[in-house]
Amino acid sequence: MFPKWMNMLPTLGAAGTLGGMMLVIAGFWYYATPSFWEVGYMPTQPGAGFSHQIHAGRLGLDCRYCHTKVEKSPEANVPNVATCYGCHAENRLKDWEEHDVQIIRTSYVEDASIPWRRVHRLPDYVRNFPHHVHVKAGVSCYSCHGQIVGMPTVYQAKSLAMGFCLSCHRDPVKQLVDPDRVTELVWVEQHLKDRDDDDPTALRLLNSLRDAPPQSCGACHN
Repeated sequence: MFPKWMNMLPTLGAAGTLGGMMLVIAGFWYYATPSFWEVGYMPTQPGAGFSHQIHAGRLGLDCRYCHTKVEKSPEANVPNVATCYGCHAENRLKDWEEHDVQIIRTSYVEDASIPWRRVHRLPDYVRNFPHHVHVKAGVSCYSCHGQIVGMPTVYQAKSLAMGFCLSCHRDPVKQLVDPDRVTELVWVEQHLKDRDDDDPTALRLLNSLRDAPPQSCGACHN
């Protein structure tokens, strides 16, 4: 009554359904992850924003000049307005007036904070990232934030997902540099690209750690 080729329809239907489900899962696996949604996130900042390209790049300011607590606190603090005003008060740095700093002067006079928008934010179920622990261990700002000295406006360069963190904890030697040079981002980028896997400085730093970087759930999750 029916052609013989129709016997293959159930098999083809099952194969098509399975293939479609795999495509949906694969799409969700990628498009619903931080690698897609968070990498490249660059919120609009107040005023003209803060240019790391000018401050850390062209002027060569060390990260710790503004993020003063990064070596002794879990939080890499944002500098207060008084710190900014120290350089951007009236009649100072006249050569840089093309960079709008009026929001700094206004906020200083009004004793108000500048509502900078946070770029790097971890989920609520993750404990606060201990910057001081990583910096002292020899993990550079570059490893998590990318080449920030070239960013006119800061954006999220790494996914900061659990897999991203675990890949470093499982093989930390690839990211360890001399703690005295963790903020020399241009040097760090070239050093990490050129060095051998058995770099003696990295191995020495790893051996100096009392415990290997934790990989248990409780190390990061409440």
